[in-house]
Amino acid sequence: MKDQQVEVVAGAHAVARVAGALIVVAHRESERLHPESTAVRALEALAGLVREAARQSPRGPGALVARQSTRWLMKHAEQISPGVPIDFGILSAAENGGVAIFLHGNVTAVLAGAVGIEQFRGSDAAFTVDRVAAFPARALALFADGAQGRIPELPADRGIGRLVEGIAQGAGAVIWSAGPRAGRPATETPVAQPYPLPTARIDPEPREPQPDPEEHSETSVHEPDRHHALTQQGDLEDSGTNPAPRPDPDLQARLEATAKATSLVVKVMGFKCARAHPSDPRAAFCTVCGMPVDQTQAISEVVRPPLGMLILDDGMTYMLATDAVLGRDPEHSEAAQKRGLVPLKVEDSSGGMSRAHAEIHLMNWDVALVDRGSTNGTRTRMPGYRDWVRLSPNQPMILVPGTEVMIGNRVLRYEPAAPPPFG
Repeated sequence: MKDQQVEVVAGAHAVARVAGALIVVAHRESERLHPESTAVRALEALAGLVREAARQSPRGPGALVARQSTRWLMKHAEQISPGVPIDFGILSAAENGGVAIFLHGNVTAVLAGAVGIEQFRGSDAAFTVDRVAAFPARALALFADGAQGRIPELPADRGIGRLVEGIAQGAGAVIWSAGPRAGRPATETPVAQPYPLPTARIDPEPREPQPDPEEHSETSVHEPDRHHALTQQGDLEDSGTNPAPRPDPDLQARLEATAKATSLVVKVMGFKCARAHPSDPRAAFCTVCGMPVDQTQAISEVVRPPLGMLILDDGMTYMLATDAVLGRDPEHSEAAQKRGLVPLKVEDSSGGMSRAHAEIHLMNWDVALVDRGSTNGTRTRMPGYRDWVRLSPNQPMILVPGTEVMIGNRVLRYEPAAPPPFG
């Protein structure tokens, strides 16, 4: 990804390229983007995270970027934007040579292949989209969603500008595949040049070879200062009419209402770690950050944090902050419509998954799995065991970290939110 052309699409959000990765953070405040905007502060924090991941895993930092971004969301995002979610996405190199896609909130990754376009939308996930894909034949783009979930259209062909390194303003950016642009000689390959954050630099690609190089010199855009780079396009709006599916507003409202009414007000008896995070009194390490917990302190009433996450076999992550229902069409189930469980839709083409297949219930500090009489059953496999065990219908099973769950032809794994030690 380091040597490929990154073209910024005009818009009002914060875009950065750092260590070969692309970061987009949605700017949702009313004033123009500026160095102290929430989006810029979040972007700079994420850029530092990406840079460190690239240093530790130079061959492919994608997996480490995803882990560190999840922890940043749980531990630091609230300090930058209290009470308001931060929508962002990161595209980075995967160890297997593909691209690692990490999305949170209203951001979308677009993969343009030779014959079609595929989209991954952060708004479709309960918490994050975390997966690896092959780099598409034509282009890979990352956009902050606009009004009503709209995203800009992918340009028909690459332009002349490219973001080398740093912060710029835009609706998002396009990473063009390494192949030559139509009408260009195959010998011309853009070469990225390193420039440190926070300065943004947008260079034009090399011009076509000319008969007399002394009379036809290459020109470039001079490097602007940081404030100019962030404000020079402040009046531009997101453009394009990509016919992406829009999120269901009723479902989104129900998700938000359930989260506010349940996960944020459930109080249980527990401990607090050295960073004052509420934690399971039975655990030696903090449920939130992984720090050691003083087991000699007095137990007290605390607000319960998320109790872990379900990781689907394709990398999709569901954070367990409240009771949920799993299945191929859980939105219209009785559990979601009448009992207020958060619907977690799992795609399955095997025909073995029920519409509302199983439920997740948070019981004190435990996560319980319940099969709701599904036709083909729910199976679990404890960590360290080889065989799958079918659950008895309507009988809750307490999940321990590492437990795998099979519904239909899909497998989910239950993991803690922050593994010890020290998160």
